[in-house]
Amino acid sequence: MREHWVGLLVAVSAMAVAQAALHAQPPVQTVWQMQESGTTAGLRGIDSVDGTVGWASGTGGTVLRTTDGGEHWTKCAVPDAAIDGATLDFRGVQAWDAMTAIVMASGPGEKSRLYKTTDECKTWTLLYANPDKDGFWDAISVADQDNIVVLGDPVSRRFFVSITANGGKSWDRAKGDGLESKDKEGAFAASNSTLLMNWVDGPFAFGTGGPSGARFLFQCDSCRSESWTAYPMPSFPRGSAAGIFSLSFRDWRRLVAVGGDYTKPNESKGAAAWSTDKGKHWTSSVKQPHGYRSTVQWSEPRKVWITAGTNGSDFSRDDGRTWQPLDDGNWNALSLPFVVGPNGRIGRLNAGALPRP
Repeated sequence: MREHWVGLLVAVSAMAVAQAALHAQPPVQTVWQMQESGTTAGLRGIDSVDGTVGWASGTGGTVLRTTDGGEHWTKCAVPDAAIDGATLDFRGVQAWDAMTAIVMASGPGEKSRLYKTTDECKTWTLLYANPDKDGFWDAISVADQDNIVVLGDPVSRRFFVSITANGGKSWDRAKGDGLESKDKEGAFAASNSTLLMNWVDGPFAFGTGGPSGARFLFQCDSCRSESWTAYPMPSFPRGSAAGIFSLSFRDWRRLVAVGGDYTKPNESKGAAAWSTDKGKHWTSSVKQPHGYRSTVQWSEPRKVWITAGTNGSDFSRDDGRTWQPLDDGNWNALSLPFVVGPNGRIGRLNAGALPRP
């Protein structure tokens, strides 16, 4: 009899488990599918060419490349490896295809450099080195292989903006009014996205931060003027580690800025703002991202904004007015569908896991 009851209990238990499994909800999908980068470098540069080809960059002279959507990331040759390449911190990367890319090193003085490859990153050519011993580069933007802009921290109380129209053979430093900096003001090289370029219509801008407060500096080529106009951004916190860290636009009328204080990763106050008039007026998000954010991007296919930082990521479907959490990962930079972070972290967006409108 004992054996009979034991067998009956086992059968009942098995049936209960089967029924529970039948009625259970499917497991929650991970928004970011982790990929194997093959490195422990801190990654801050990421550029997705088409979702299949992508390039990433970071500390220790690290440059990575994928041609299969991130299934495999391969390590590139280190630029200037025989000299000091392993000491360089590549904060930005911009690519055209699987063969051709530019990486930007950020560092004091001549440690800020641009390198270009045209042979799948087997070899690199130095395009430009920082001419200012007290300078520090923060971001690059490219329209094509001829037109490139570099943004750097102020030198002699003036922001560094340098432009080439011939692929780096010669560079012109911006001399217009309005690039004068406030006390201890600077830009941030957190994700290569504090520089906002609209190569189609001409205008471009960048965000700043510091003890004197954040500002949005705007220059309009189509206005036939080299002068810059500064718009204060009082909703962002003040401090040497605080301000605007990333800018992006859905179209040139609708813009989003994110940031905060990177020494306070869990502080959500003042982490995001939005504009609907080309950046002339900004409104703080009613519901903020759930912490400091270093990168933001609009996804046209998904009709959603995504922002990320060192304590996770968030999304917005109302042009930055409100944000909702996506995850609690540690991230630095976005180029959808990819996101990168410290210790070689690379994720790919699982679009099916995004909350539906």
